[in-house]
Amino acid sequence: MTQVTREAELAQRLAANLETCILGKKFEIRLLLTALLAEGHVLLEDVPGTGKTMLIKALAQSIQGEFRRIQCNPDLLPTDITGVSMYHPKTETFVYRPGPVMSNILLVDEVNRATTKTQSALLEAMEERHVTVDGDRYVLPRPFMLLATQNPIDFEGTYRLPEAQLDRFMLKFSLGYPSTDSEKAMITGQSAASPLDNLEPVTDVDEIIRLQQVVKAVYVDSSIVDYVVDIVTETRKDPMLALGASPRASLAFTKALRAYAFLNDRDYVLPDDVKVLAPYVLCHRLILRPEAAMDGMTQASVLNSVLQRVKVPVRMEK
Repeated sequence: MTQVTREAELAQRLAANLETCILGKKFEIRLLLTALLAEGHVLLEDVPGTGKTMLIKALAQSIQGEFRRIQCNPDLLPTDITGVSMYHPKTETFVYRPGPVMSNILLVDEVNRATTKTQSALLEAMEERHVTVDGDRYVLPRPFMLLATQNPIDFEGTYRLPEAQLDRFMLKFSLGYPSTDSEKAMITGQSAASPLDNLEPVTDVDEIIRLQQVVKAVYVDSSIVDYVVDIVTETRKDPMLALGASPRASLAFTKALRAYAFLNDRDYVLPDDVKVLAPYVLCHRLILRPEAAMDGMTQASVLNSVLQRVKVPVRMEK
């Protein structure tokens, strides 16, 4: 364990601040901050009412970031996300009216209720960090993080996300229902006011940008790189999978590992970090073969078998 640095202390304070709003979800908050510091995006799949929106609002408030929200529905248009060029009669020119994508923390609520055409409008913003409107390119603010919530796919009125869009989410996880004690504490503590009302900011967006640069310096041994690549390659060979993880998954995996190690007050990545993050980085990128799904297998069960087959590095040179 390295000596606690100022940067690590800041990250710990940020996590503690979020924990005052969402009780009993320490690990999930750490996953959220992992994606933030690794410059990734998050897909939250859960039933309604588990605190997804509150957590995202709390994050934006804690870092003093510009927060915008998009409520998806079948009538939502791509320009409702990216913005639109409007003709200004006085200047006789077209003026760009920014859409909600021009923010630091963008909540795309119930993303799988939007049509695939609208969902595809998010692809450029997620990967390229800019949008193109009427042939002109507009760079997104920094930091930029997209957090999409998704209802389980068997809910009425939902669409499946395109594989290309799923691949652009660094992490996918669920908050789940709170424990009995946490739910009791939530009822008692939130009866008078929302936790967001008294939530104080911990830092600002400029400091988050600086932390993102610090995270990039976290050491990843060549044996860890080999371990990640071996796991990803094995998913492409697995007979139960129609589609394995992409090279983009390998890059996202490594970035997430650096951030996760940093949040654990380390300047180096361990093999255990790989095992912890693998389900959240890889499962949503894997597509089962129909026969595997009929046999009751899941992406998580297939990935678990992959992890058991791939040799874990036992020594690292730092």
